[in-house]
Amino acid sequence: MHHSEEEKIALEHDAAKLFMRCYERNTGKPIRHIWHNDPMRPDVSCLFEGERLDIEIAHLYGSEEEAMEVLGRDLSEKTKQILAQLKEEPADERLLKSLNRILENKSSKRYKTERVWLVIRNTHPAWKQEDIKALEHLITMPEPHVFEKVWILGDIEGKSGIVRIYP
Repeated sequence: MHHSEEEKIALEHDAAKLFMRCYERNTGKPIRHIWHNDPMRPDVSCLFEGERLDIEIAHLYGSEEEAMEVLGRDLSEKTKQILAQLKEEPADERLLKSLNRILENKSSKRYKTERVWLVIRNTHPAWKQEDIKALEHLITMPEPHVFEKVWILGDIEGKSGIVRIYP
């Protein structure tokens, strides 16, 4: 397996574990035993209320350049310039565009599964759970889609908890 694929799987598992911990803390309902799936299924599966629940994971970075920064990649001068320009743009507009872009991309996916939730992990240091909640009424959930529920982990470490944005 290629290093980037290993990193992607590790990030997905980490996000799923953080989400499950937050979900259990909020609801008192156990959600356990994650395992990774092949590409025709959502990223991970777990047991929830005695049944399989599939979870598709997305990471909210803002831009490719910001993802490189968050993931600790070596940054070229051009990338550093782009990052400096991005910091000048209004953060809330960029947050809404990024969230809606993820929802648009994920809504077109189809999986071999009975039940799937989408979990978006916010990794952007400038965006907080409160920012997401403030924009909740402007977030567009495209139709049709396969997601029973859509959640956002408010920060990269899951400390601020989760926000359900659909339904």
